[in-house]
Amino acid sequence: MNHDRHSFSGKKIDPPEISANMSISEMIDLFRNTGYNARRLAEAADILKKMVESNATICLTISGALTPIGFGKMIATMIENGFVDWIVTTGANAYHDLHFAYDLPVRQGHFDVDDDVLYSKQIVRIYDVYIKEYGTLQSQDLIIQKNIQKIYHKDIDIVNGSTADLSYLIGKEASEKSKSPEKSFMVSAFKSNVPIYMPALSDSSIGLNMLPSMLDGNSSINPIKDIAESTAILWKSKISGGFELGGGVPKNFFQQTGPALYQILKIKEGGHDFIVQLTDARPDTGGLSGATLQEGKSWGKIKTSHKGNVIVYGDSSVYFPILCSYLLSECKPRARKQIFKEKDLWVEEMKKQYISSK
Repeated sequence: MNHDRHSFSGKKIDPPEISANMSISEMIDLFRNTGYNARRLAEAADILKKMVESNATICLTISGALTPIGFGKMIATMIENGFVDWIVTTGANAYHDLHFAYDLPVRQGHFDVDDDVLYSKQIVRIYDVYIKEYGTLQSQDLIIQKNIQKIYHKDIDIVNGSTADLSYLIGKEASEKSKSPEKSFMVSAFKSNVPIYMPALSDSSIGLNMLPSMLDGNSSINPIKDIAESTAILWKSKISGGFELGGGVPKNFFQQTGPALYQILKIKEGGHDFIVQLTDARPDTGGLSGATLQEGKSWGKIKTSHKGNVIVYGDSSVYFPILCSYLLSECKPRARKQIFKEKDLWVEEMKKQYISSK
């Protein structure tokens, strides 16, 4: 660790000026000159900017119910500007994102309510967001089930495909058939060839909607292919970065690509160069969501514990829009890497190196 950290040599705290109509860059600069999570947020902004400018391959991980509050379009904007190259999400965020594409009702509701009454009115609640049981959820289920049936009836090679292959086809269908495709990150990812992995597919409504198809005799997808493809993405990335919204399975699935290469396949050491995480989880309970990014160095998940990573403690619903706006203000759009087109070839190349190194 840098020994300057143990000396009285830090930047002098000089009370910053606040003024009307500050730009997002000016506000981040104000945070940069303070302390606590305000300063961490400025560090996160700086690391994300460095990720973009170094042409890092950037993975966005999405946990927590962010798409029901409309964040799918924000994620789509990041994809369209080339700031997100691949995504790991809960199935729930992919599922709820589609409501906005298909113009299915989602409303602001209330958190201090009697949920027995809501159930009797067929209203589903996510804290202070209301979703209709029949008008939204069951309508969405029918769309996804028809989509999955269409995939199998057309004999598209989804049997033994990855969840990224499934996401691509769901995004393609929404792109062609939905009323408002521009509101969906699933559609934007399809159009930009950004692979979307749902490693906990069976713990989501998209997984639930595959049950009828399985019972009808259709084979399912191969979750181990998700591991191969995501690992190949890190293997092929000269510089790799992650932007983690919350923790959970998406956080670990992205970070475990380092140990997959180093510990399991034994073909590349190092892990990721940059990670920014937004979380409200504590590190001292042993849960992965709160595990410090520095701890990941001991597993080979990151290059170094000393720089290039920061956790901002707080709510993704507050911090994510601020950081997106900062990147859009400070960084020029990048050419899209279109990893979906490359991933199968990369897996084959990685396989050859693994076999030759045994």
